[in-house]
Amino acid sequence: MTLTHRVRFLLSGPLPRHYTPAVRPESAALSTPVSPSDSLVVASPAFPQPPAPRPERLLALSSTEFDLLVIGGGVTGSGIARDASLRGLRVALVEREDFASGTSSRSSRLIHGGVRYLEHGHLGLVFESSIERYRLLRLAPHLVRPLAFVWPVYEGARIPRWKLAAGLKLYDALALFRNVKGSRSLNASQVAETVPGLRTDGLRGGSRYYDAATDDARLTFINALAASEAGAIVLNHVSVRSLLIQEGRARGAHVVDSLTGQQLTVRARVIVNATGPWSDEIRKLDAANGGGPTVRGSKGVHVSVPRERLPTECALTLLSPVDGRVMFILPAGTHTIIGTTETATRAHPSEVRASVSDVDYLLTSANGFFPTAHLAREDVVSAWAGIRPLVASGYSGADAGSASREHAIHTSPTGVLAISGGKLTTYRVMARDMVDAVEHALGVPHRKAPTHSLPLPGGDIPSFDAELSSARSTVGRDDTALHLVRAYGGRWRQVWALTHAQPLLAEPLVPGLPYIRAEAVHGVTHELVHTLSDLLVRRLKVSFETRDLGRAAARLAASDVAPLLGWSPQDVERQLADYSRDVERLFGIDPADA
Repeated sequence: MTLTHRVRFLLSGPLPRHYTPAVRPESAALSTPVSPSDSLVVASPAFPQPPAPRPERLLALSSTEFDLLVIGGGVTGSGIARDASLRGLRVALVEREDFASGTSSRSSRLIHGGVRYLEHGHLGLVFESSIERYRLLRLAPHLVRPLAFVWPVYEGARIPRWKLAAGLKLYDALALFRNVKGSRSLNASQVAETVPGLRTDGLRGGSRYYDAATDDARLTFINALAASEAGAIVLNHVSVRSLLIQEGRARGAHVVDSLTGQQLTVRARVIVNATGPWSDEIRKLDAANGGGPTVRGSKGVHVSVPRERLPTECALTLLSPVDGRVMFILPAGTHTIIGTTETATRAHPSEVRASVSDVDYLLTSANGFFPTAHLAREDVVSAWAGIRPLVASGYSGADAGSASREHAIHTSPTGVLAISGGKLTTYRVMARDMVDAVEHALGVPHRKAPTHSLPLPGGDIPSFDAELSSARSTVGRDDTALHLVRAYGGRWRQVWALTHAQPLLAEPLVPGLPYIRAEAVHGVTHELVHTLSDLLVRRLKVSFETRDLGRAAARLAASDVAPLLGWSPQDVERQLADYSRDVERLFGIDPADA
């Protein structure tokens, strides 16, 4: 069985629940008969069927009356679509660009209780976040993993050692003592031994505590994938141009498929605006929706440097010597992440980027704690910025760091439901609360989705360590095995199986990084990849971890996906140019603050 035949077979997966097309599109038909040898591609937890082909999903989008249309494919919108589908609602999810193309792929990549929120008295949020961290560690053990933090305390620090220790005991209590491990006070020698290279002048001790790390973009995508597997019609690269208003109520939207230019009308009984920083743009489409903005933007910037320039096995929570605000230094594979800033911004969400002053602030702060590192701008591999969509009513703009991360749900005069605020860690709670509001608007009995107990795709593994051991013995390369299990969980075998037919697909996309060419093919067949940015910015972290922002990898990946996506040589060159512009937009550094 050739790779092309295998891919075509996989692309002809079953239709989603709630959908019976009148005519099966000709473009989705198999070009060759399926031979008996194809029976090895069987749907199972490790080898699930892919989403239905895009033409079928577009047809379903225009031919089905949905209970719910979710606008926005960030982590909140994807979580809402999953929750609603699991309750049996007919759901459509549309995203203008790609899943996690906004704030959900530009975070600190933490699932955390929010220890810094204790200082501002947001105890309810810390409790809720800590419970969600506990759940996600169990429901997505491949994507959410424990991470130890050390918080050093220096002479004259704004938060003295005794106060930090007391605060972290409260942090443990708010987690109902169900964190990976409890916090522990450390003396100066223990801190210095744990974090080599850390400044010891004035060091008085510190504490160790635990939170969790994640891949924010993949966590978002697997929620969208889970929604699809639960029956939702899920589409990226579909933008809303206007709302369909009938008798004063929003009953759908007019949308455009940006890949083909096809214009469609989507009909739905309820519409949810889950577009985060873009929420007020959708509100402007609602003619009856007056009033001021419901969302205020807070810009958070991170930079990535090579791990050898700032090596640390644990994460660090620090008080910046520049302004005293809480920041992190985070181990991330072959790199170390420094972040974050938190400043009010008026930049458009599509154009927000790091500035020179943002980068200098983060490097100066890190150098203050690691005086021998001498980090400079040329050490920065990538820099990125995201906008946190804070609830406008609770945010004056004067101090973004103290603004609450509580979420809020608003209803427009035409019945459009919008959600703002919140944080990555609490997306599941936000989704639950929103679907409760959707059911109320629909007038249907309240049901409860099992999102609190049902593993996310790939998370149904009995043991992460056992899964990793199996991958290492099969793959033969420790870094690639670890990456595959972390990214795909129990489904890593489906990716690796592609290398059996085409051994070249086992080769790396980038020398020195764990990503392999098979992931490009799998991205097209199973992960709704339609552009190089979908693949290299969000399904994988190639653009974040290469100095050329993934441009060299893009050409290699294009050679693998072009036959699957029907790209001509001219299309490939256009896609490469689009990718180059996209990463410059995302990772370029502005000379001045916006």
